[in-house]
Amino acid sequence: MTTRERPRAGFDRKLLAPLISGAVLNPVNSTIIAVALVPIGVAFGQPASATAWLISALYLATAVGQPVAGRLIDRYGPRRLFLPATALVGVAGVLGTFAPNLGVLIAARVVLGFGTCAGYPAAMRLIRDESERTGHDSPASVLTVLAVSTQTISVIGPALGGLLIGVGGWRATFAINIPIALVAFVLGARRFLKAPKRASKGGFDLDFPGMALFAGMLVALLLFLMHPAAGQWYLPVLATAGAIGFAVRELTCAHPFIDLRLLGRNGPLLRTYGRALLAYVVAYSFLYGYTQWLEHARGLSAAQAGLATLPLFATAIVVSLVSGRREAVRGKLVVAAVGQLAGCALLLTLDASAAVWLLVVIALVAGVPQGLNSLALQNSVYRQANPTDIAASAGLLRTFGYLGAIVSSALQGAFFGPAAETAGLHGFALLLVGIGVLFLLLTVFDRALPRRTPRPEDEDAPA
Repeated sequence: MTTRERPRAGFDRKLLAPLISGAVLNPVNSTIIAVALVPIGVAFGQPASATAWLISALYLATAVGQPVAGRLIDRYGPRRLFLPATALVGVAGVLGTFAPNLGVLIAARVVLGFGTCAGYPAAMRLIRDESERTGHDSPASVLTVLAVSTQTISVIGPALGGLLIGVGGWRATFAINIPIALVAFVLGARRFLKAPKRASKGGFDLDFPGMALFAGMLVALLLFLMHPAAGQWYLPVLATAGAIGFAVRELTCAHPFIDLRLLGRNGPLLRTYGRALLAYVVAYSFLYGYTQWLEHARGLSAAQAGLATLPLFATAIVVSLVSGRREAVRGKLVVAAVGQLAGCALLLTLDASAAVWLLVVIALVAGVPQGLNSLALQNSVYRQANPTDIAASAGLLRTFGYLGAIVSSALQGAFFGPAAETAGLHGFALLLVGIGVLFLLLTVFDRALPRRTPRPEDEDAPA
């Protein structure tokens, strides 16, 4: 399938560097911006509810772009999508560095969202392709490396963001994308082989109407959640109409943006996506909402807030490394659900004078579900998805994760308003406890959820 032959013995470890470099482009921008929201708001005189668009804009773009990038990668191979996408990340870095106002900065985040779409689906496609090339399943350690690498950059991100802000101001958090994108582009150009496009019955067309309806539905829903009010009644109506139109379009389109029929026939995969949505609402609420509270209400600087989140990501890495070689799914998800509930409940104990040791404990507890969920959800999709559509399915996993981020961002805007105060955090935490309970129930009562993800030879077994 490639223009050059690789040794057949086993997974080509030379692919790891570009594989990781592309996959971390999104998390590095997620975590760095977390400690930059307050300085950006101060610089442009904007409240927390406005700077929250810096989060939601990126994830709205990626929620739409990930399935498209994944479908194109399945069709044309990783290289053809990876290289222009990483170049787009560099362009977004330049745009954000010189942005004169918040509107342009939000536009830069949108460009970043589209630019980071190809990294993760390309990685999952490469892992599956290597399995097909060698005739053996790719080592579990490769999937673990992929998960741990994104968590590692999450560990570095807040502290790096605080350091960059201290040295060069918040604009440095955008400028850092320029060298990172350059490294990823060079690695991809050198290591990814050219691949002919895959055979496709009836050709291949992008479903632009489906993408437009999906994006419109999300934007209308997000606008309402950011500022829920009786006068905004038309927004949920538009979102509902968009959802109906999207469903009708996808069910009648020959080459849909998101194959709803395929999802409907794969119950285990659909439930995995549902768990991903709930898990990432909680995860991103800690990443953004908790971080903003540390700066606004607790009075920490951007650098101190970044350091306060280090235990969270460090714990996630340790948990992933310890559990990565075991493919257990149910156990990981149950423990993750309990960890989410404990972390959210601990938020209710916080006030403006909260002791440092309590902040550390909360970060440590919240890190456990992050490490377990990322592995369990990723491995589930790798096994449950059709091998020929692995990149598109991986992209859809990220889409549900980004939907979780969008919901979290909207909820932060609703609960925090002008500033992330303790009262808003407590109300937010109560809602997160409810989401955690739903995640636990969806896991415990899913009879089709195995103790470990099925192997490829089990894929034809009934769900």
